[in-house]
Amino acid sequence: MSAPQSTGLNVSLEPHLISTLKVVREIIPKDLKAELGKYVDGEAHSIIPYQFLQKISEWSRTTSGETKLHSKSISPHDYSMVSLLAGTTTSPEKNFGEYIPPIEPEVLAAKRASERKAITAIVNSVFSVFGAGFAAWWGADRTGWKDEYKVLFGLAVGTIVAISEGVLFLIWSSRAAATPKTKHYTGRHKKTLDEPPEMEDETVVLKASVQGEDDTPIRKRRQ
Repeated sequence: MSAPQSTGLNVSLEPHLISTLKVVREIIPKDLKAELGKYVDGEAHSIIPYQFLQKISEWSRTTSGETKLHSKSISPHDYSMVSLLAGTTTSPEKNFGEYIPPIEPEVLAAKRASERKAITAIVNSVFSVFGAGFAAWWGADRTGWKDEYKVLFGLAVGTIVAISEGVLFLIWSSRAAATPKTKHYTGRHKKTLDEPPEMEDETVVLKASVQGEDDTPIRKRRQ
């Protein structure tokens, strides 16, 4: 059963919170007692207004409230907002959506670097197309071709270069999207003082070596 409608902030009405509120039901003011009955009487409710708990907490700090609580051997600290909200959930009836963490600075920097590379590649491609077309036109002009042939030759060379640059850019962008960089973390086991040293086999090879009579290095082994 749902609790009475509240336009403010709600908290989950946990069993331990119900027990805590029922303890002071007979000593709180009549208006608070009547409102409390809406949430603890009959079928259990799932939420209770935060504002109502705040009223209970404020009453427990008044002189009359402290006197009545002490007369029942109840600590006023049990009705502070920290104690009342312990173990509860804020607005359980609302859906706040999925939390999307912010982009890490390293990822953002890598993304910006990739964008700069893409812009640089596009600018270089544009200059390459115009440069190749102009170079073709200039070379054709030195050969004495007609103007229409020079223009057509320059356009043909520029078109070929543009297609080549476009294909290279598509290949580069597809590889960049298909192989994202991942972080690799390595860990090293920390040995304690009581942990015996690891041995690959039963034979321990000593790093120290001695020279034999024939100046041949001899490795010492210990079984």
